[in-house]
Amino acid sequence: MKKSVLTRYRVMAYVTAVMLLILCGCMVAKYGFDTGADLTFVVSQTHGVLFMIYLAFALDLSSKAKWSFGRMLWVMVSGTIPGAAFFVERKVRADVEPLITDGGLAPAKA
Repeated sequence: MKKSVLTRYRVMAYVTAVMLLILCGCMVAKYGFDTGADLTFVVSQTHGVLFMIYLAFALDLSSKAKWSFGRMLWVMVSGTIPGAAFFVERKVRADVEPLITDGGLAPAKA
């Protein structure tokens, strides 16, 4: 697997997680303090688009790393929980880095 597959996933995991935290703050401002409705709309739409890109990159990584459906689902769902993507990204990076080679998927160890 190429390193770029993991890098794309990692970047989108961080971006999506940060945008979700910002969205949570906007939602508190909108519903708790009745302010920032326009900002909340913009942030929610931006987060939605970025989340779809995150899902595509997570699917690409999971197919190349040959994960089970459950693991793929776990990684995708982590993008919906504020802050969870930060922790899941570290675990994914640690598990996938040994599979990275220049020419493709690393051979399995005996």
